[in-house]
Amino acid sequence: MKVFISSDIEGTAGITHWDEAEKKHDAYPEFRELMTGEVLAAIEGAIEGGATEILVKDAHDSGRNIITANLPSCVRIIRGWSGTPLSMVQGIDEGFDVAVFTGYHSRAGSETNPLAHTMNLRVSELRLNGVPASEFHLHATAAAYYKVPAVFISGDKGICEDARRLNPNMVTVPVLEGIGRSTISIAPAVARANIKAGVTKALGLDRKTCLLPIPAETVLEVVFNNPTDAYRASWYPGAKHIGQRTVQFIHSDFFEIMRAQKFILGI
Repeated sequence: MKVFISSDIEGTAGITHWDEAEKKHDAYPEFRELMTGEVLAAIEGAIEGGATEILVKDAHDSGRNIITANLPSCVRIIRGWSGTPLSMVQGIDEGFDVAVFTGYHSRAGSETNPLAHTMNLRVSELRLNGVPASEFHLHATAAAYYKVPAVFISGDKGICEDARRLNPNMVTVPVLEGIGRSTISIAPAVARANIKAGVTKALGLDRKTCLLPIPAETVLEVVFNNPTDAYRASWYPGAKHIGQRTVQFIHSDFFEIMRAQKFILGI
């Protein structure tokens, strides 16, 4: 079984402040280790569930966060950013059986993680066919474009609830909850145990029930915090500035949606 893992940091147990997620701050090494621990737990769960080949995408910030020293021999890891529109699921293709997401966080505009955002901090809200979308929603749909079902997610309570609304059949493991600028987290050791067990369980699911549908046509809308960002982004071919700091792009091919969001967001 071939498993793809996409890992972020803002949904890691214990994280609360941006300093803990950024390399330049003294607090970062501790949370880099916690992120790595959750990824290793997911890998252990995947191996227990029958995985023979695992590809991990380090999908936070620089893409150079996961400590690689203890990765098992069946694991390959993508570090850094190639520039592909697939972004946080770089490397995924039809050859994978399932996709697993760890350390994911609530979407921009939500109040369930003090670090909530969607792709960058210039975005007030990103919508897919009118639904406010998280990074998970965007990238799980990109995985589904290649017929790869998203079977597991760990992160904050808000993203787990959003994921269940998208697909009630997948396994979700909440490890923290945001309240204002604070968080309430379970202990990292408990988070790792729950992630390992959850991934093992997820690999035994009926994968067909976890495959997100690809719309015949997708309307991407990006609401920026700043109107000048919206004006700049509206020059992407096919994009339209529809007012209220919002840029709209419509296409029948979801890969074109991924390409558009990359350039519209300037990432």
